[in-house]
Amino acid sequence: MSDKKKLLWLAAAFVLFYFMPADSDRVQSGAVEAVAMLHEYAREHVLLCLVPAFFIAGAISVFVSAQSVMKYLGGKANKAVAYSVAAISGTVLAVCSCTVLPLFAGIYKRGAGLGPATAFLYSGPAINVLAIILTARVLGVQLGVARAVGAIVFSVVIGIAMSLLFNREEAQRQQDFALAEDIGEDKPLWQTVWHIASLVVFLVFANWAAPREPGGLWSAIYGIKWYVAGAALLSVAFSTLRWFDHGERESWLDSTKGYALQVMPLLFAGVLVAGFLLGRPGQEALIPSRFVASLVGGNSLFANFFASIAGAFMYFATLTEVPILQGLLGAGMGQGPALALLLAGPALSLPNMLVIRSVLGTKKTIAYVGLVVVMSATAGLIYGTFTA
Repeated sequence: MSDKKKLLWLAAAFVLFYFMPADSDRVQSGAVEAVAMLHEYAREHVLLCLVPAFFIAGAISVFVSAQSVMKYLGGKANKAVAYSVAAISGTVLAVCSCTVLPLFAGIYKRGAGLGPATAFLYSGPAINVLAIILTARVLGVQLGVARAVGAIVFSVVIGIAMSLLFNREEAQRQQDFALAEDIGEDKPLWQTVWHIASLVVFLVFANWAAPREPGGLWSAIYGIKWYVAGAALLSVAFSTLRWFDHGERESWLDSTKGYALQVMPLLFAGVLVAGFLLGRPGQEALIPSRFVASLVGGNSLFANFFASIAGAFMYFATLTEVPILQGLLGAGMGQGPALALLLAGPALSLPNMLVIRSVLGTKKTIAYVGLVVVMSATAGLIYGTFTA
């Protein structure tokens, strides 16, 4: 950042804090919620979500060759294969909009095409099988099915649209990867796959959420989650010590540290701002929840766009969008805006946008966010029309 931009940011911060009505109950509530949300985020999403994601991203950058990534996710890869791999990978991981970021950055910087990479970026938090099942149980089968179909279609359409919008830049980027000297995968491929798969298994099972109702497959898996996660962690330790030398382990740690330094400050800043403005579920912050609820009633174009934009800036921890929607629907929210928020909310957040910008740049980030918001609002409007 140039000195001029830094000076402008400092001036804006000075004006904001100089004129801020610090004695206002709303401002004080917002400040409390900002700290409370960051506290909750640090306790629930850093150690078991973000830290493993950083290690996975670091492993991809160090141990996986750019040619391997380009073969399946690159610009010249078979489109059906590339987008299928991106969507399925996101579905399996089922992470929140922040945990997916290091993984997205890892594959993008290793040669994945912009289209498949953004398809993965959307599909990770949006196509969450457990969240979709919970949506169908709590909010109705119709809305659950609409969410599932919309999320799957969106991941592919958004990826293709991003690829077409930035086709010229992406072609040059892919050419640079093809010409660059490749490092990584100087050992059997199955060892690298085993090592990264073990990290992924730990990430998935360590964060397996408790089911709302006892019994069934999800409860059975939840009951053994720590046994599976522990076995995966032992597998990571074994493969790291057995198959990688000191230099490779050091490079992995350096890469992991690089992703953490890039992502964490922006995430924490974004969580603070989101908490100050909107607060945690059920809590009041600067913007009153009744104000939001009053704007998403019915099925107008405005209501759908407002729900989509509000969802895009709010932070949803995994599965929390369902009880939030349940409360909003009870307060008069329309079915169309509910779907719009479900399609935009889990995939985007203010912290998420800040990190995406550091990876893709401002122009591509605006395009990605714009596609998610417009498509979510449009899907909500269509769905609301047919369910009215």
